[in-house]
Amino acid sequence: QGPAMCLEGNCFCLEGSVFQNGKCQEPGGVVSPGGPTEAKEVSSTSGEMLTTTEEPEDEEEEEVDPDCGIPKAGSDCFKKVKWAMSDGIYANPSWYPGVTPQSPFTMFQDSLYRSGEGGCPRPCSGGLPPDPLHYPTSVLTRKMRGIKPPKHPFEYNGIEWPKMTIRGTNTHVFAVGDWGGLAGTLPHNSQIIQYKGGQTMGPHTMGRYRTNAKTHDLSCTTPEMADCFGTNGTDCPARCGWLKDVDVPAQHLVADQMIKRAKANNPDYLLNVGDNFYWGGIFGKCGETPMSKVNDVTRAQFNWIYENVYKGPGLDGKPWLSVLGNHDWGGREMDAAWDQQIAYTWVSKRWVLPAPYWMQTVDYVDQGFTVEILMIDSNIEDADEDTSANPEHNICGKLHNPPGSSCAKIGGPSSIESCHDWFQKLWDEGATWATEKLQKSEADWQIMVT
Repeated sequence: QGPAMCLEGNCFCLEGSVFQNGKCQEPGGVVSPGGPTEAKEVSSTSGEMLTTTEEPEDEEEEEVDPDCGIPKAGSDCFKKVKWAMSDGIYANPSWYPGVTPQSPFTMFQDSLYRSGEGGCPRPCSGGLPPDPLHYPTSVLTRKMRGIKPPKHPFEYNGIEWPKMTIRGTNTHVFAVGDWGGLAGTLPHNSQIIQYKGGQTMGPHTMGRYRTNAKTHDLSCTTPEMADCFGTNGTDCPARCGWLKDVDVPAQHLVADQMIKRAKANNPDYLLNVGDNFYWGGIFGKCGETPMSKVNDVTRAQFNWIYENVYKGPGLDGKPWLSVLGNHDWGGREMDAAWDQQIAYTWVSKRWVLPAPYWMQTVDYVDQGFTVEILMIDSNIEDADEDTSANPEHNICGKLHNPPGSSCAKIGGPSSIESCHDWFQKLWDEGATWATEKLQKSEADWQIMVT
């Protein structure tokens, strides 16, 4: 597999595609470009997307966990399950909640899966009672709004998502950004933890440096602020301005106001300007999970930080038109599982992020006007060419990117040395696309989201 983008005059396509007429094409004629995809090129995008009360339902498919299974005899997981059944449950029963000495092999296996021990997969059946909030299953992506899941995260760059039709005479739109806290301990013992107490289910507010409101001088460092959270304020300089009742539940405080206002005003959709998951986006690495699947860790992070926070009358089912922020790419790395945020579009009824740059047309039929919303990636601003510069905020920095970091197999940056140029190209392509769309636009309003 190779990148589905052009670099220094050479263009490459992913395995199974061929480069013809300036674009990647699959056998059979389906277009898979690294650049813009017009809605007319994807015949399934011709339908309209209505408001929540009128929106046609996508076909429901039974969720099947593609990662479940029984461990092979002799494997590390198999040995740990057998030991748990013969010794562990008697010596340390608290290690196996919900399990008794009489429980079957599959329940012990599920217990080890949930604790992240032994590399055990989830059993396909016969495990512990389902707990979809804390331990969601992996799930296969499926056709959404008539559009097939992409084979790589840039296949739908420039796509015109199916038109949204809004009826009625009241117009309300919410906008939000920099909202997603730290997750804590995710499935498989995956951890996004900054301070003591942050190991529980998130969201947890990230402790970040603060500056003086008048002089803009640094008043509190990031380690100091993390200590404020980790010690519950007992080891926290007054100059940090930390307030337990404000800072600890920060994301929920904002969400509560959104929920309150949504119930009263019923927004049509939400504009999400990115930085969806702090500190460094979705846990995992780019290309680690194919676009045909959203893994259990990603689903848990979405559940805890998004689905379980922003819900209720007026928010349920409303589209979140989204872009990636610098923290979603990795913050101070380039290789987070940002592709999983794109894939999540094809398992969610409201998350819409089909590509790094794309557009949504909204037709307010009863009010007689249209809106074109252009979603564009501007993270070149945090992709410094000097890999030593701004180490705590440089996507392309060498201090925090692991040696050999690469997202080339899914079309992303191939190295920290080429990272800046890659983001520059992404911006140039998106800006050219947006300029052309604006020049041709016949909508009454245009909105840029970045």
